[in-house]
Amino acid sequence: MSQQPTDPDEMAGDATVGRGLLDEEMGPSGAMAHLYRGEIHRMKLWRERLDRTTNWAVLLLAAILTWAFTNASNPHYVLLIGNLAVGLFLTIEARRYRAYDMWRSRVRTLQRNVFAVGLDPTREPADDWRRRLASDYHHPALKISAEEAIAHRLRRVYLPLFAILNGAWVLRVTAFGPAEWPTSAAVGMIPGTVVTGLVALVFAGTVFIAMRPRTWRAHDELRTEDFRSPPE
Repeated sequence: MSQQPTDPDEMAGDATVGRGLLDEEMGPSGAMAHLYRGEIHRMKLWRERLDRTTNWAVLLLAAILTWAFTNASNPHYVLLIGNLAVGLFLTIEARRYRAYDMWRSRVRTLQRNVFAVGLDPTREPADDWRRRLASDYHHPALKISAEEAIAHRLRRVYLPLFAILNGAWVLRVTAFGPAEWPTSAAVGMIPGTVVTGLVALVFAGTVFIAMRPRTWRAHDELRTEDFRSPPE
């Protein structure tokens, strides 16, 4: 039996690297392939559910903006109601993201500790990864908090949507309002200054949740520019 090369430069040119890793006759490896395929399928399913919620939010945003600026007599507070509706989609998507992260973390565990090591024997698997993965299969659990999931979806999608809605509201009450601001921002008996203050406060809180420093529990989500660097 030939000795496997250990030098990375030699392995880069070795066409047999990884051969047999997923052969059917290799019992454990064959079972691992089916396990990996199943986890990929579940991750893909939840990824599609995330995208579907995002599409609904974008369509709703487009409809509200179109209606709000179609006629000058249309009430401006419809844009504020749009904030509530988009916030509802954010909550739904954050819950779905927590489930998606559970399946994605399993896929990344297998990729990092099975396939990466099988293709490059110079790499070392993480300590105790088998026990942790087995424990996760025995007792599945969500790995990130609801606040982290909300912050992630805000950074990726919903913070720009809220910014567009609130920017459109400011434009509506200042440039297209029936009266001068802040009178034009009034909603019923609530003065315009109070409404404006509440909108600014809620949006500032949203920005704080999205941008505050934190330790991310969801790994390998391409939050930094590291993925643009060339592979080692």
